Amino acid sequence: MDTTNTSLSLSTDKVAVKVIDKAKLDQKTQRMLAREISNMDAVAHPNIIRLFEVVETLSRIHLVLEFAPGGELFNRITAEGRLPENDSAKVFTQVLSAVTYLHGLSIIHRDIKAENVFLAGPGQVKLGDFGFSTRVNDLQQQLSTFCGSPPYAAPELYKDESYVGPAVDIWALGVLLFFVLTADMPFKANTVAGLKRHILAGAFITPEHVSPAASDLIARLLVQDPNERPGTDTIAVHTWLSTAPAQPTPLPTYVLAPTFSTEDSSDVEIEAVSTLQKWGISQQSLEDGLSLGARSPSLATYRILLHRLMTQPNSPSKSSNNNSTDTITSSKPASSASTPSKDSSPRRRLPRLPKNGHATNAGYGGVKSRACIIV
Repeated sequence: MDTTNTSLSLSTDKVAVKVIDKAKLDQKTQRMLAREISNMDAVAHPNIIRLFEVVETLSRIHLVLEFAPGGELFNRITAEGRLPENDSAKVFTQVLSAVTYLHGLSIIHRDIKAENVFLAGPGQVKLGDFGFSTRVNDLQQQLSTFCGSPPYAAPELYKDESYVGPAVDIWALGVLLFFVLTADMPFKANTVAGLKRHILAGAFITPEHVSPAASDLIARLLVQDPNERPGTDTIAVHTWLSTAPAQPTPLPTYVLAPTFSTEDSSDVEIEAVSTLQKWGISQQSLEDGLSLGARSPSLATYRILLHRLMTQPNSPSKSSNNNSTDTITSSKPASSASTPSKDSSPRRRLPRLPKNGHATNAGYGGVKSRACIIV
C-alpha cells in the first residue's frame, strides 16, 4: 500500500490525510484497514488522534485525521535528545491515559512506540496509528497475530504461543518510557534474530542518570512474565508519576455525534449544530449521517467544527479535559511543512534495524517504521 500524509486547510483548520492505494490491498489488509477505521471511529479521548472522515474514491481511501503540528515524538527525541524526567512523566501520563481508555473499550493498540506518539500542542501528546489495533471480546482473550515493531515487541510475541493483548501494550509502554528517558532502546541488535535473543533474555541496563523511581517503573513494565506486569490503574499510582499532572479524562460522548436534544446537549454541541445549520447543513443531513459514521461528509464537518470549538482557548471542554498545558522542554517550534509526521531539520539518528527488520514493512502496506514480526 502506498500511503501519503498531507495536511490541508478546511477553513482555518489543518488536518492530516492518510492516503491508501486500494489496488495494493489484499483480503488480510482490507480487514486490518476496516478494524483501524472502526476502532478509531469509536474513540474520543484528548490524547488520541481523532478520525474525522473516511473518503473513498475508485482507486484510493483517504483517512482524514487530526493534525499534530509537532510531528512524531521519535523525531523530537532523536533530534534533541532525551526528555527531562518531569517532561517524560507528562508525556508518559498522557499515553498511559490513552491506553487505559482503549483497554476500557476492549481495544488493544499493539503498536505503541515513539513513532506513533505525536506532539499535538504545548505539553500535549496524542497516540495514533491504529493499523494493528484489534477489539477483543474480553481482555483475557488469547490473540495469535504476531505484528508490531520488533524493538517494542513483548517476549511472548517472539514465542510460538498465543498472548493476551493488554500485557503486550504494557510492555511497549515500558520500552517507550525507557526511550523517552534515555533516547536509547533497552534492547538493541543489528538483526531481528539478534533482537529476539536480547528480548527473550530480558537483560537491560538503565543509565545512572535515570532516577531510582523511574528505573523501578521501567523494571516493573519490562517483566518477562506477562501475568506479572501491572495494569494501567496500578501504573497510574506509581511513585514516579505522583508529581505528574492528573490524567486527562475521556472526552464526552457528544464528540462523536450530535444528540439534537437541548436538554442533553452541552453548550459547545449546541453551538456546533447551530453553526452547521447557518452553513446550510440541516439536522436531517446530520441524522442521516449517523449510521455512516466517519463516512458521512456532514458528520465529518460536525466533528472538525466541534474539535475546533473544544480546543479554543476559552472552551469549557478544553479546560475540563486537557490538564497538560506546560510546554515540553526544548521542543521545536511547530513545522509549517505539509507532512505532519516528518521533520526536515537535521537530526541525530539512532541506530536502526535494517529495512527488512524495522524501518519498513509489512503491516498493512509498507507504512514507514512499522513492521510485522517474523519469528
